[in-house]
Order: sequence, then C-alpha cells, then structure tokens
Amino acid sequence: MELRLENLKAISILGRGAKGVVFSIHDSCHDQPLALKAISLSSIKNKKSSGGDGEVYRRLWFERDVLSALNHPLLPSLKGFVSTEKIVGFAIERCSGGDLNSLRRRQTEKMFSDSVIRFYAAELVLALEYLHSCGIVYRDLKPENILIQDDGHIMLVDFDLSTKLPVKSPDSYKPPPSPPPAHVLASEQLGQDQKKKKRKNNFLLRSFTCHTGVSPVTIDEAQNKSPPHKPASVRNAESTEKSNSFVGTEDYVAPEIIQGKGHEFSVDWWGLGVVLYEMLYGRTPFRGLNRKETFYRVLVKEPELIGEQTPLRDLIRRLLEKDPDKRITCQEIKEHAFFRGVNWEMVIEMARPPYIPSGAESEFNEEPLDVEKTVQEVFGEEKTKQEVISAGDDKVQDTDFSAF
Repeated sequence: MELRLENLKAISILGRGAKGVVFSIHDSCHDQPLALKAISLSSIKNKKSSGGDGEVYRRLWFERDVLSALNHPLLPSLKGFVSTEKIVGFAIERCSGGDLNSLRRRQTEKMFSDSVIRFYAAELVLALEYLHSCGIVYRDLKPENILIQDDGHIMLVDFDLSTKLPVKSPDSYKPPPSPPPAHVLASEQLGQDQKKKKRKNNFLLRSFTCHTGVSPVTIDEAQNKSPPHKPASVRNAESTEKSNSFVGTEDYVAPEIIQGKGHEFSVDWWGLGVVLYEMLYGRTPFRGLNRKETFYRVLVKEPELIGEQTPLRDLIRRLLEKDPDKRITCQEIKEHAFFRGVNWEMVIEMARPPYIPSGAESEFNEEPLDVEKTVQEVFGEEKTKQEVISAGDDKVQDTDFSAF
C-alpha cells in the first residue's frame, strides 16, 4: 500500500543515523500510529553512481521485502510504502513501550529477574525460530532492536543487516493447528475482555505463515511512486550456504563473523546469549576498551557467569559457545531446563506480560515535522561526519541507529 506523505503527520524522531531516519507518524487516512523509516533518495543514487557496491540500495529493498513477507505477532509487517522525489521509506506498527534496553535501565538494579528474562527470552526464541524457518538470518540481535508493543509483548525490528540463506531443516518448524470454525471462535470469545479478544483473533488469523518475499523494485519505480509488489519470494542478499559478510554490532557479534569463515543461523543464538547475559548482569559479556579488544575477548575469553550455577547461567554458557557446530540449537533451547514448564504455544497469548505500556503518547498537538527536510538534513550531517573521518579525525562516530 502506498502512503501519501501529505496524509502523514510526523510527530517525533525515534532514531537517526547513516541508515535512515525513523519517525513516529500518524496516518490520518487510516487513523493509526506508525513508525516510518525514511532514506534520502539522492544518497542512494550517489552511492550507486560513485562506483560503490550499492549496499544501502540493496539492503533497503531487502528489508522492505522481508517486512512484506513476515506474518508473525512478534515481528513487524509492512503497513505502507512512501516515495517522493526526495525520499523513499516504509512504515510498520509503532510500539509505545520503547525498547528492551531502555526498559532494563528503568529497573532499580538495572537488570531483570529470572522470570522476566524467561518471558522475553521465550518470545525471542519464537521470533528467531520463525525467521529461521523462512531462511532469514537476523544478525543484529540486541536490546535496542527489541521493542515493547502496546500489549507488552515484544516486536523484533530492524532487518537492515539480515540475509537469506537456504533452510536446512524445513521440518523443524511446525505451525500451530488451524483455527476453529468462525462460529466456534465467536462463541468462545463471548464475555472475554475486548483487548484479549482482539489479540486472540489476530493470533489465530496470523497463523505464522511464512511467505518468501517480493520481487525487486528499482529506483525508477520508487520515483514513479509505484506501490510495492505483492510478496512472492524474498530476494537473497548474499545467496550462499553460508554468509561471509562482516555485519553486526560489535558487543553482540559472533566469533565466526569476526573470523570471516562463513556463518549461518547459529549466529542468532549467540546474539541471544549476549542479550540474556546483559539482562542478567546489566552489561555485555565481552566489552573491551575498544573495538579490537572487544573482538579479542569474543574470540578467546569465556563469559564471566558470576553467581550460583542456575539453569539461566547454563543456558547462557551454551549459547555463548564459540564453536557454532557445538552451540545449542533451537530445539535444545526450547527443551532446556530454564524453560521447563513453558507452554510454547501459549507464550504469545499471555494476557499480562511483565510490563505493559501505560498508553500511547499524547503528541498530536505538537507542530508536525517536515519529513523530507529532516531526512535531507540528517543525511547531510552523516556525509559531513564521513568526510571528517576520512580526513583522520577518529573522534567522530556515526550516530547509532537502532530504532527500527
């Protein structure tokens, strides 16, 4: 669905950086809050025409393809596409609860209890299991990319660094049983809380079907304001049995990515181990004084699992196994003692997650932002930073972007 910029009210900026600007917007036509990720069209064209590999261009459309294909309550779906002479972008649901990192920092001890970690970990396992069943390696798992939806359940966002690989074991993922007939479902819902009814309906209707993407779209199509194609097949960003790309955020990157010997789906289970460690201890396990030391620690140091030996610490240790062939698998994770008693088919239907946002922000009286002007200003700032870095000033860093 194409969204017209004049019908979108940009309320605030959720994140910005070299990869784009994310706005909190309100779609007046459909009366819904959304998050819009927008990128300068001229910056994409300049990267392609300057002899570069068109990385931003490819990743933009790959992310759009993934969003078009996803069909899971813990993952975003493409709500619309925006294209003008100056920007291109796409919109997903807006989450009112912020990200997992900001939620952790609001805790008194700056960390979560085991029971809270178990809930968020279980939802992350389900989200990653679904992605892997679609052949998608996420590759950027970190608290900033784990948002809290209005009902308290998570949403894993930002597929800029994801890629497509062949699925090794298609039988390892079993979708839930088909929903009951409509009249039975309606009868069961009588007398239930309206919000719970709505969530159950959505849960049954969004039966975790994994589409496999869409065909490419070109810059010319974007400029002509063509709507995105209907999902048919997620285009492969790298297309090999293993990926050799060096991607990720340094505190969360897996050893095999640093070594450059090829990686696959198990890098996401390493990322889960780092996220669980951070939720438990309030810090990441391998942080060094600089990037080089951090990578050294990832490659040779074992995580310091301080405290009594518990199922959670054992799970983290097995997730942070440096040899990907020995790392714990998805099925083993779900059967681990830390998740004993978890009903995996009911996790996403939990009516009372650990934290439920108080409600949508009341932002609609503020002066709306000019989306095109803001995007161009941000990309101009990023270009200036890159020029300074090229000149040898190592104090200038790209703004971290993890809000989408």
